[in-house]
Amino acid sequence: MTRVWKWNRPVTVREVLEDLQQERTIAYTTVMTVLDNLHQKGWVRREAEGRAYRYEAVSTRAAYAAALMNDAWSQSDNAAAALVAFFGMMSEEQRQALRDAVRIVEGAPEATAAGLRTEGTEAAAGETAGETGGETHGEADGETGDRNPGAGPGGTGR
Repeated sequence: MTRVWKWNRPVTVREVLEDLQQERTIAYTTVMTVLDNLHQKGWVRREAEGRAYRYEAVSTRAAYAAALMNDAWSQSDNAAAALVAFFGMMSEEQRQALRDAVRIVEGAPEATAAGLRTEGTEAAAGETAGETGGETHGEADGETGDRNPGAGPGGTGR
């Protein structure tokens, strides 16, 4: 998914392959299989283009991260304690991003005045909170993002 999100446009197996081959040796069929698996799981949509497909992410990286957090939080038997523990792990920068995000969700005028976007919540949250780059989902190397928290795109959860 990282490679599909990277371009933010429909991509071919060949494009993903060439990008991955800059870092390591990988077979075309491996990339094709992973993208097909992502399609079957509802993470990407595909459209035929000649003899190939173009793959496009169904949701954003920010939406995926939010679903993971919601899934983890919903499994706690003490939501408040889980949040306190989670917030305790955050850096000051992350806590500030959280405060900014809460202001956006609550529609606080100071969030807009501070230059934070309120339209397109996913984009605003991604820009405000920043994406740390710590990936918990895969690329075309076998890590296919098997976790489909929440209902996920077209799915029924896990």
